[in-house]
Amino acid sequence: MNFDHGETKIDFIKHRKKFFMFSGIFIFIGVILLSTLGLNLGIDFESGTTIDVLSDDPVTANEVIEEFENIGYSPDNVVLVGDNNEIGRASFIGGLAQEQTLEVQSHFDEVYGHTPGVSTVTPIVGEELAKNAVISVLIAAAGIILYVTIRFEFLYGISAIVALCHDALFILVVFSVGQMEVNIPFIAAVLTIVGYSINDTVVTFDRIRENMSYEKKVKDFDDLARVVNKSLVQTLARSINTVLTVVFAAGALFILGGEGLRTFSFALVIGLVAGTYSSLFIAAQMWLVLKTRHLKKLRNRKVETEQPDQPEA
Repeated sequence: MNFDHGETKIDFIKHRKKFFMFSGIFIFIGVILLSTLGLNLGIDFESGTTIDVLSDDPVTANEVIEEFENIGYSPDNVVLVGDNNEIGRASFIGGLAQEQTLEVQSHFDEVYGHTPGVSTVTPIVGEELAKNAVISVLIAAAGIILYVTIRFEFLYGISAIVALCHDALFILVVFSVGQMEVNIPFIAAVLTIVGYSINDTVVTFDRIRENMSYEKKVKDFDDLARVVNKSLVQTLARSINTVLTVVFAAGALFILGGEGLRTFSFALVIGLVAGTYSSLFIAAQMWLVLKTRHLKKLRNRKVETEQPDQPEA
């Protein structure tokens, strides 16, 4: 990065409309995709039955699926868990009747010598889990607005929540397009991203506030833009280095962590990238726009107050 007496030749502010336009188009397309494709809700949020097929030796997903098909069943999803992939976890959306469950247990007891474990999620439980997941995200968002408002000001809080909504929608759209399963680990990943993203945003806001304190007088858009652009450049390297470090860790978890952790790690990688982008190019730019409007209102109010009343004709 090139600096010239504290000023940078990199100008992020002049491209703010491009950032807003890109995000606006993405959100528009994302809403359409979510309303048409929808989300592939896992058994955590739908009624269904989960059967854990136990084996003394490692098994493959295809092997488990084939054994189910031999007795006339087709699981909606099969993931491998355990230290050596010795457990095949099969999910049936909609659930199985008790007679069907007993038939499955009997079959796999003969094949592998272990009776499969069975757990069932009823429609009421699935609905409750979905409601609690939404409430958790909303509480986190409300807490973030309160925290940022107290530490900085209300305009910072509004900008931060816009960025968080952008991140959450980005993850939802990616999972909708790929029809990846949305389950409890996915919600855990979203909440993790919310925490990471707000941390990155707070660092940027803190630098903006610090640079604002060095300014003798900030009266218009140009003054604010100079401060925001300088702050973005100062935090850019830190943001990129941080996200790369975490992405490498999440990527390793995605590759080596097994099927059970892939939803979490994939959502984490996508959310980390979206969170870094929004912290730098959505939250800060949004604050710039809101702060400019706020200063303009204050100037107009001051002019109206100082303007003497017109004498009557």
